[in-house]
Amino acid sequence: MSEARSHVWRIWLLPLLILLGSALAIFVLTLFVDSGGSLFRIELLWNHDPEVAHDAISNAGEVVAGVLGIAITVVAIIVELASNRYTHRVTELFVSEPINFAVMGFFVVTALQAIFVAVTYDVDGSITGTPYVPSVGMTVALGMLALCLLLLLPYFAFVFDFLNPINIVDRIRKHSMKVVAYDRKGTEARQAEAVRGVEQIADVGLNAMEHKDKGISMASVDALKAMVLDFAKVRDKLEPSFFRVEGDLAHNPDFVSMSEEVLEAVTRRKIWFEMKVLRKYQTLYNEALNRMRDINYLIAINTRHLAEYALDNGHDELFELVVKFFNTYLRATVNARDVRTAYNVLHQYRILAERALHHENGAISVEIARYFKYYGLVGYNAKLPFVLETVAYDLCELNEMAFDEKSKARRQLLKIFLQVDKESESAVQEVSLRGVRKAQVKLATYYLCHDAEKLAREIYRDMERERQDRLASIRDELLGVKSAEFWEISDRGVNFDYLTPERKEKLLEFFSWFEELAPIRGSVVDLPDPNAAEVANAAPKVPVDHSLHPVPGAGADPASAE
Repeated sequence: MSEARSHVWRIWLLPLLILLGSALAIFVLTLFVDSGGSLFRIELLWNHDPEVAHDAISNAGEVVAGVLGIAITVVAIIVELASNRYTHRVTELFVSEPINFAVMGFFVVTALQAIFVAVTYDVDGSITGTPYVPSVGMTVALGMLALCLLLLLPYFAFVFDFLNPINIVDRIRKHSMKVVAYDRKGTEARQAEAVRGVEQIADVGLNAMEHKDKGISMASVDALKAMVLDFAKVRDKLEPSFFRVEGDLAHNPDFVSMSEEVLEAVTRRKIWFEMKVLRKYQTLYNEALNRMRDINYLIAINTRHLAEYALDNGHDELFELVVKFFNTYLRATVNARDVRTAYNVLHQYRILAERALHHENGAISVEIARYFKYYGLVGYNAKLPFVLETVAYDLCELNEMAFDEKSKARRQLLKIFLQVDKESESAVQEVSLRGVRKAQVKLATYYLCHDAEKLAREIYRDMERERQDRLASIRDELLGVKSAEFWEISDRGVNFDYLTPERKEKLLEFFSWFEELAPIRGSVVDLPDPNAAEVANAAPKVPVDHSLHPVPGAGADPASAE
């Protein structure tokens, strides 16, 4: 309510008071000067000369008509421009806005009042036999004329505020949700309004992207998420027929290509509205790839928020749908070779997996981890090594949290993590494999810092047949990183390869398990003591079961170590 009052004060009352105060101040000042320092002549406002008053009121109608013409011309031009730039719904919303009808209607009524008063004058009594001067009518007409002139600038301020594209997006959302929740129209009409609202908000976002209006595009993305959350509040009150995908809804572009089986499943799960919104997210996401990455990031963030809402409220169908769309985003990102977007989308996906650790004993997180591995390898095969490397570090983070939370899924998550690496086939993919191994080594140091040597040994078994030169260089590179922050501006702001001093000590312990590694290069790290290199290469004899790992990265089941 306070925001609404502030809006009324800023748009209407404040300008009106400023204009009215200025006009009155100038009039009183000039009257005071003309009257020789007296204000007694102010009575002429209501005790006026009939002939002068008749001339004034005769011109009043023309003045109001002229002002109305100016207002209509200006408004028509800017409404049409806004409609062409963003969405044709602007015109419909503007015309249906009660304030526009009130202001324009007041102008018309004022003009008619002035005309009617002017024609009722009979100063000399030639018509009625007695002189007649409509003083009250004329005073009211002049007051209305003054108010019309005072309203002109505040009304223009209202129009420009109304046509602010961010406000338009908000109005479309509120109107559509109001019709869905409270309107007494038939089911098909309410479905059509919901679909129209989603499509028009998405259109505003797409058109804004074409004109590089990032803020408006982001407002559209946020509005679509808000529509899903608003819909969730009323979905239990809606009749079952609203959730059926049939008739005009089934012929919507986002549903027309779906098979009967898919449409039946959507109807059964009652998720056509959420699917419609996410399909528009997919459209916006694809348009933004390699062009406007901030939109991609916001879509990923909002999609995660929807998934978290579904988790917290037991909406399993929505959560499953959101996970599918996350996977769809990753596929499109790899196909577009947009590595930076993949980097950020994977970050949001991992946060969702961490949140899901507390649901269904971590089974959901395990499923998401499998998708991580799959799309990491898709990026690997597409010669996008950083995608797989990012997947590895995110899985490392997920494994660390699963360990901290004592999740029942931590063993399965470790197994999946050890299946991510793959022997390189080119110099580009070699970089990716090294990144995966570094992430696995980081997890091993984490386990050692928390007295979980059995788990660290499992990572060792997965790496023991790795090339010695590769292992030594990985060790030296991890030891040489001294800053926790990446040396360039990045959205995550972290250096993947950074280890705390405590974990670096455990790193030396971990690599001491490998035989015949080259000594640590003194140029990459300050050794704790003169014999540190010897300690790092003093590998104890560890029994090895080669049947568990026929090839590097085969990913044996960690449970076999227990």
